[in-house]
Amino acid sequence: MKKNVIFLSAATLFLLLTSCQKDNNETTTNVQFANVDPALWSFYTAFENEANLRGFDYDLNALQVSGMIQEIHEDNVAGSCKFGSHINNEVTIDLGFWNKSSNLLKEFVVFHELGHCVLLRDHDESADGQGRCLSIMRSGTTNCRDSYSLQNRDRFIDELFFQD
Repeated sequence: MKKNVIFLSAATLFLLLTSCQKDNNETTTNVQFANVDPALWSFYTAFENEANLRGFDYDLNALQVSGMIQEIHEDNVAGSCKFGSHINNEVTIDLGFWNKSSNLLKEFVVFHELGHCVLLRDHDESADGQGRCLSIMRSGTTNCRDSYSLQNRDRFIDELFFQD
């Protein structure tokens, strides 16, 4: 009898613990963005989250920032942002770039374009003494070298939201 009580208690404890654990395969967000390619949703969500961590509240749905992945017929252009008084903010990411790039590089380009469309940032060609670009907002037309990595990602994103 004592054995069954212990077994029952252990089984109950096991059920309680496992039923309260978060499923690691579960997505952390169900956010959908109108007029945005679903492949871009996680990057749009990340942009909103990074802004929020820094005290800013951007709702890309409310701002009507559309996003698509398609061929850009211009050499060496990974993305573009169209905006203005007669155009809703529209991010386009080049399909060829998208298909061959890592998630970190995709994030870099999506955040760059959202920097134009949402934050109204211009290009910033600043470089350090070793010739490394200091901003996500660099145009890619100068000689500075990109150094965006997991190790310095936060610094670049801080600069994106807190430009001088």
